[in-house]
This record gives sequence, structure tokens and C-alpha cells, in this order.
Amino acid sequence: MAASTSAINQDQELSHRLHGKDGETKTGLSAIASKDIQEQKKKLSEYFQFWDKGYKDESQDDRDVRVSDYKKLVNNYYDLATDLYEYGWCQSFHFSRFYKGEAFAQSIARHEHYLAHRMGITPDSRVLDVGCGVGGPAREITEFTGCNLVGLNNNDYQISRAVNYAIKRNLDKKQVFVKGDFMKMPFDDNTFDFVYAIEATVHAPSLEGVYSEIYRVLKPGGVFGVYEWVMSDDYDSTNPEHRRIAYNIEIGDGIPQMVRKCDALEAFKKSGFEILEQQDLAENDNPELPWYYPVTGDVTKCQNVWDLITVFRTSTLGKFITRHSVKVLERLGMVSKGTSEVSDTLAIAQDGLIEGGKKKLFTPMYLMIGKKPEKA
Repeated sequence: MAASTSAINQDQELSHRLHGKDGETKTGLSAIASKDIQEQKKKLSEYFQFWDKGYKDESQDDRDVRVSDYKKLVNNYYDLATDLYEYGWCQSFHFSRFYKGEAFAQSIARHEHYLAHRMGITPDSRVLDVGCGVGGPAREITEFTGCNLVGLNNNDYQISRAVNYAIKRNLDKKQVFVKGDFMKMPFDDNTFDFVYAIEATVHAPSLEGVYSEIYRVLKPGGVFGVYEWVMSDDYDSTNPEHRRIAYNIEIGDGIPQMVRKCDALEAFKKSGFEILEQQDLAENDNPELPWYYPVTGDVTKCQNVWDLITVFRTSTLGKFITRHSVKVLERLGMVSKGTSEVSDTLAIAQDGLIEGGKKKLFTPMYLMIGKKPEKA
């Protein structure tokens, strides 16, 4: 336990050095500018070492390295990308379906409510959010259901922000955020009534591994629900076009390795869950307002004036402004040179997500809900 505590303290100190002692209270370009330049430069170098070859030249060994070193890969990614996510998207790092006349923020919240409703989360139940990010979905689900929630995250910066936001929303008595690896969760067997994960377990080196850990910490009769990022069953990793799209999603989103829908379902079954529901929500998408429309930058599809801000930032002009604002900060020495590479990488992901969505080769909302048997 002492060694584990020492490692946690070391990670927290590294996070404070990178983001600043009060980094969790800053947002947008202010948060980006407050980072320690040398620490950020180190993070940039470490992250891009995982992607020193293009999709045409990478080997299976290169992919295996990303899988085996997933904690470093994912932590570096979110240390670099979290502020850009909050600036350009919102505090809930996920996609959703859209209905005519429905605002972006309303759609995001409905997506979270839908999962909680389908799972049957009840007031005062004990719930685990696996890979909770900065706690956007956790706050919404706690307020929607009245549950007591634990957020699990392996990134100290995101944990500090989640704690800060919970206090601001007066949810700190209903929520606690814990640092931990979702492949080796720091919880006893049979601890939680419900567990959910929203577009987070895609970062795991093995879906069967993370689903099995979730199964372990669930009480008998408990329910697990997940929105999983997967490639379609038609995905062929030997097809150059398919691999290019998957690679762009991986490098732009800090993902060790994308898998197919059928592989995710098989992992779910092997973990021991009784399947209650499974469906790709993107298959029932609104063709006029597909799930990926906000990242296309098409402001003509915005449902109200407030959505213009979010969608504009993903447009060609919006990305130009963001990139060159960061470039100015780089020249002034306020952020590490190479920070603009992070926004460029997110743009690569944007291209992969849009193309994958249009070709029905990728979905961010493969819903699986399962129950741990009563006599597990």
C-alpha cells in the first residue's frame, strides 16, 4: 500500500508541475497558457513517440507497444487534450444523437439520461463511473437519478477538475473521485449496484479485461451499461482505407487499438454478463443531423444560436483561429512549442470520426447493458 501511495503522490506532483497548483480552476486558453513549458514539451514528446510511423508503415509490434503501455499513452493524451476538449466541446467528452430543434447541450444530457434510465439507476444507489473524465456525465446522472457516485480515473488533472466542479454544483456530498487503473480497480468485490462507462473503456488494452473488472466490483444482480467506441463488423485492418480511418481515430483520441463491434460483444459475454440490451444507437441516427454533425463545422445545422459557438470551433475557420492563437502563445513562450500539434492531432481525429461515421465504419455509441447474475 505504501508503494502505491508513493506512486499516487508522485503522479499528483507531476500533474501540479505540468498544470500548475491551481490548474483545476482555469479553463480554455488560460488553462493551456498556465502549463509548465518544459513538462508539456516532455508530454508532447512522449505521446508522439507512440505514433512515430504512419498507418502504412506501422507494424503489429508498434500496435502492441501502445497496448502494453496504455496507461502512459492515455494519461499523456488527456494531460495534453483535456483543456482543448473543454474549450472546443463541453465537460462531457462524448457524442450523442440529435433531434430536430434539440440544442447540443440538451442532446448531450439526454444521452446520459437515456443510459441511466435504461440501466434502471435508482436514488441513493451506489454507482461507479469508469473513466469519468472531468465528471460531466457524473454530475448529470447524479442530479438526474439522485444516486451516490464514485468516479474512477487514472488522470490526476481530470480528477482535480472533477472534484472542483462537483463542489461548485454542491454535489461533493454525493460524489467522490478516485484515482485508479480500470484494469485493476481499487475496490472490493461486489461493491457497486450499478456501473457505467461512456466512451471511456475504448482506452483499455483489453475490453474483456476491463469488463471483467467491472463484473468483479458489481454486486450480484447489479447492472453495467456502456457506450462503446467500435469499428463496424465490416472493418478489415488489412484494408488500407479502413486502417487509415481507424488509425486517425486512434492517434487523435489516445486509443491503443480499435476493435470491431462483434469483438466488443464477445468480450461482454465472456466477462460473465447476462445481456439485457445491445444496439448501435447510431443506426437510428437522424440523417439530417448525424451524431458527428458538431465536428463537421457545418453551422447551418445548428439548432440554436448557442450551438454556433461549439460547431464553429470545429469549422475550418474556427480551427484556424484556435491553431494560430496557440501559435502566438508558442512564439511568446507562454506554451511549449508543439502545443499546436495537439490541436492538429484532434483535427486528424475529427477527419477519421466524420469519415468513419459517413461510411458506417465506426460508431461511438454501441450500447450494451448487462446484468451480473444473482448467484455470481
